[in-house]
Amino acid sequence: MNDPNGPIFYKGRYHMFFQYNPNGAFWGSMHWAHATSPDMVHWKHEPVAIAPTVGGFDRDGVFSGSAVLDGETPTVIYTGVLPAGSTSEVTLDDGRHRWREVQCLATSKDADLRTWQKLPEPIIAHPPNLAITGFRDPGVWREGKEWLLTLGSGVKGKGGAVLLYESRDLRHWTYRHPLIEGQGTGQPAANAVDNGEMWECPDFFALGDRHVLLYATMGKVLWKTGRYGERRFHAEQEGVVDYGAYYAAKTMVDETGKRVLWGWIPETRPEAEYRAAGWAGLMALPRTLSLAADGSLETSVAAVVETLRTDHTRVGNSEDRQEKKRALAAIRIRGLAAELRAEFEGQRAFRLRLRSEKGTLYAEIAYDLQRGELRVNATTGVLRTEGPVSLRVFVDGSALEVCANRRAAITARVYEAPHVPLLVEVSEMEALRSLDVWQMKPISKDRLTT
Repeated sequence: MNDPNGPIFYKGRYHMFFQYNPNGAFWGSMHWAHATSPDMVHWKHEPVAIAPTVGGFDRDGVFSGSAVLDGETPTVIYTGVLPAGSTSEVTLDDGRHRWREVQCLATSKDADLRTWQKLPEPIIAHPPNLAITGFRDPGVWREGKEWLLTLGSGVKGKGGAVLLYESRDLRHWTYRHPLIEGQGTGQPAANAVDNGEMWECPDFFALGDRHVLLYATMGKVLWKTGRYGERRFHAEQEGVVDYGAYYAAKTMVDETGKRVLWGWIPETRPEAEYRAAGWAGLMALPRTLSLAADGSLETSVAAVVETLRTDHTRVGNSEDRQEKKRALAAIRIRGLAAELRAEFEGQRAFRLRLRSEKGTLYAEIAYDLQRGELRVNATTGVLRTEGPVSLRVFVDGSALEVCANRRAAITARVYEAPHVPLLVEVSEMEALRSLDVWQMKPISKDRLTT
């Protein structure tokens, strides 16, 4: 599995569609798989929602897209891929595939969103007259009487871009202009995503008194915040959503009105290993988005995840060094399922390690004050602050999600899983204000959705 697609809250349940290859643990023949949940934590697999149509405009794959309600009708718009009839029709050329990308629409009439009826023809069959580097991953929203749609793209030799379309009925679309354009790196690449000349999976939405654009390129999900007017986006600040193994993010509005972010956690081991394992890819925990006082983007793992907490251990600020050491030494994380919250003094470097009882290192999380960097194992991200560092860590099998001060996030994969409990070590004990550790309850006996 990979990209999250069309997440939506409908008739009291959360629906997550996602890119899925039913033929094996490798990329290819993409379908929209489907899972449902009452709370964004406990999920149930549903039948595959949308599959390629033999001889259709999505014959080579049902790629990423969005879900909306058109009045009372659930509607999805997604990218279909098929062989190009000529060189001029090629919109996806990644060095291995040369495909034509079109935008397709399907609707559902059942309350469980299990069955979908496709329109026989694409709703957007050709790109505008630009030298584009891609034409996929529609995002859709409504403004007044009109629907707006964004597509991930770019202009050859110039950089990534988000194309903007508008419609009155979701079926007939008019291209307007780029919502925003970027600048290329000037580096050659067989795949324009690798050098930033193609922006995938754009997601554009209002948040607080600003607008936010998320997009994926060069292996990362990036964000921009700024002002939106006259159907153009003027970015003011930018950053990285997650510095680690995290891609193709997609947002939704939950039942309380919060903006929730979903992301795909890819494999970082060789393909031969995950083919042999029989599975590849997982969805990150839901994260809520907000704006900081300066207008930058903040992220935090959604509070609903806390419903999985069980046994709790706390190391408080009142203990002296020896008491802290004894309290830390007593902590055990079992089954690679835990949440940790740690508070560290401002203007202090620190290192927190998770190590097995046999001495094997599972993870090292470190803050370098001089460089303004957060590091999780071999991956680093920017974290500059003059105040304390608030660390939130989720251990879930081979997935490790780390957030600091709601500003920096790093998702890591750890494949050498110890079969004994983990210990918690802190090298700079004086810097530690407090540490809370909760054992987390898996959502099923095999850690999979039911």
